Amino acid sequence: NRTETGYLRAVSTAEVRAAVAGDAPEIARIQRITWRTAYADLLGEQALARLDSPDAEQRWVDAIGHPDTTIHLATEGAFAVGFCVAGPALNEDVAGADGELPDDAETTGLIATILVEPRWGRRGHGSRLLGRAAAELRQRGANRGITWVAESDSASLSFFRRAGWRPDGTVRTLDTGERRLRVSRLTGELDIELIG
Repeated sequence: NRTETGYLRAVSTAEVRAAVAGDAPEIARIQRITWRTAYADLLGEQALARLDSPDAEQRWVDAIGHPDTTIHLATEGAFAVGFCVAGPALNEDVAGADGELPDDAETTGLIATILVEPRWGRRGHGSRLLGRAAAELRQRGANRGITWVAESDSASLSFFRRAGWRPDGTVRTLDTGERRLRVSRLTGELDIELIG
């Protein structure tokens, strides 16, 4: 049937894979578009302008090559649509407000960022990225995960809450150059089911 064949061709395959150096331009593009669309009010123009710097892609090449970090790339068909940066949590990320390290500091993973280009949102890419990153952190010996989310970023807070992650009471203030941004640390299990 012609209609069924046309439909099957229109359905794209969504996947997540480890990024390679050649993906750096697409990752830089996704970050630029997503930050300008979703985070312009939070970050300010000075922070956004850095995304256009000539070395932006090289920074992603370096990040992809870092031995302790994995950058997962979400694709739909031929398109790169989102990415997630994950790896072992640094002491400064896992420490309490008093600087004290928890007993499980050595087995805590960090989801440094998850970004999905807005036009590809609501298709499960964020969930697939988080699921793949969490599985990879478990393989590396992590027992739980943490992430930092701007307190005013209700979409990301809601996303992590649906995955069972909760604020642990630790808050930081980041200086973007124009604004001061409060971010909360969330923590959760790494045995994650895909979330809607």
